Amino acid sequence: MLVAVDHDPEARRWYARMRGEEKAVITVWLTLRERSLHHETQVMPAPEENVEACYEYLLRRNASLIGTRFALGAEDAVYLVGQTPVGEVSDTALDHIVGSAYAYTEECFPTAMSIGYASRFRRPRRGWQP
Repeated sequence: MLVAVDHDPEARRWYARMRGEEKAVITVWLTLRERSLHHETQVMPAPEENVEACYEYLLRRNASLIGTRFALGAEDAVYLVGQTPVGEVSDTALDHIVGSAYAYTEECFPTAMSIGYASRFRRPRRGWQP
């Protein structure tokens, strides 16, 4: 599943790129800040259709996510983001961060895309009906 891992020492930033099933490529960016490790994963571009319904779906999903949340990023793209205090960063914590980003993206991507790109992304919906 893991395709690449790289590091930018000047930016104190790493990424892990994985091959997905629902979304072809999932990249988790890890940025070391003064007191926390920030992580983010782009889930999808900004929805073009049914914008309110797409955001409602993602906000409702936030209630069941652990250690991460959906947020809007650059150009209103949808991201999974979170922070971990530096003192709590460990192999187990990193495994949880990367694994959660992968699992949540794979779970939510098809439904979010079928809502936000309804005329271009026709897929069976899991648990959501307009």
